[in-house]
Amino acid sequence: MDRLERVRALLKNHGQEHLLAFWGELDAAAREELLNEIEHIDWNMLSPGAHIQPVKGEISPIEGLLVPEIEARREEFAAAGKKAIQEGKVAALLLAGGQGTRLGYAGAKGTVDIGITRPLYIYECLIENLLKVTNECGAYVPLYIMTSDKTDAETRAFLKEHAYFGYPEGEVRFFLQDMAPATDFSGNILLEGKGRLALSPNGNGGCFSSLRRAGLWEEAKNRGVEWFNVFAVDNVLQRIADPVFVGATLLSGKNCGAKFVKKCAPHERVGVLCKRGGLPDVVEYYELPEEMANLRDERGELVYSFGVILNYLFRRETLERIEQSAIPVHHAKKKVPYLNEAGELVHPETENAVKYETLVVDVVRLMGSCLPFEAVREREFAPIKNASGADSIASARELLQKNGVKL
Repeated sequence: MDRLERVRALLKNHGQEHLLAFWGELDAAAREELLNEIEHIDWNMLSPGAHIQPVKGEISPIEGLLVPEIEARREEFAAAGKKAIQEGKVAALLLAGGQGTRLGYAGAKGTVDIGITRPLYIYECLIENLLKVTNECGAYVPLYIMTSDKTDAETRAFLKEHAYFGYPEGEVRFFLQDMAPATDFSGNILLEGKGRLALSPNGNGGCFSSLRRAGLWEEAKNRGVEWFNVFAVDNVLQRIADPVFVGATLLSGKNCGAKFVKKCAPHERVGVLCKRGGLPDVVEYYELPEEMANLRDERGELVYSFGVILNYLFRRETLERIEQSAIPVHHAKKKVPYLNEAGELVHPETENAVKYETLVVDVVRLMGSCLPFEAVREREFAPIKNASGADSIASARELLQKNGVKL
């Protein structure tokens, strides 16, 4: 059986034979591209059973490590964390597949210049934060950067042009985020061209499967990495591979650690770290019942106040025991241009398709145990998500200046 026959059999098995409807009109290069895209489909994501189901179980508060205890044990935690970093047990994994479209910027988000009197890029902020740690520890942390098809070439060229902002090139690895096809509401995969599937990134929960596909999981394992510090591109103040956070998580015996900041208001748009059905979990702000969102303790503080900031430590051995198919798949209805049966590109005016993605936040529950670790908001949380107002370049600049960063 040749390659085309194998693909035809695969599509027939999944009821997607229409993807080869225009095969006869394609040249050799387009045929090759189409076969590659079909062969890389993760059929588990499209399975009806993969659709995220409401997590059952009573929601309750989770105990966490708060600033007073962290400060009291800082030296102990820092010593354990530094030792792990010096022994090469910690790797940093940067989620950098997004673009700056919400900021009115067409390029990769990490290349946005947020300086005032000098150029200061988001990537520069992050790498300078990491360099503070590696200089403190006297050892570099391998940096794995997950890009997307829209940001990969730009990110590689940008960092090379800027000499990786002082980080050793040999410690940096790039890998592409896997893509997932969009379907119509009946589950039929859409084409955006006669030889192209309608693809979009499969969500940041696919970072580990994407790392494996790139061959970098085994590389990390072979070099002795035991922990992955996963963090997002848009928080310019976050402390990466923080020895105190690393040490506290290791000494806790938990399978993961999650940095959080105390919520500033009951309905702040951040996920809340808590327990659900006895397991650590992150409840999205819109999932938390009104009564719980406003519940306060005897000191008048919010009971459900641990707002996650997408800075996690995951134990590699535990991740290896988690099947990728166990990560729930989120479905989002979107407007997706598609090719109709006549081969004409249609731009829908209303939602016509489903996009599929997994989220790294869902991995926390699958790890089975988690140490919530409080970060001081003013020192470690300056996200850049919006063009103006809260969580914007302006708000991030203000916080950077308060932390002594020259803009």
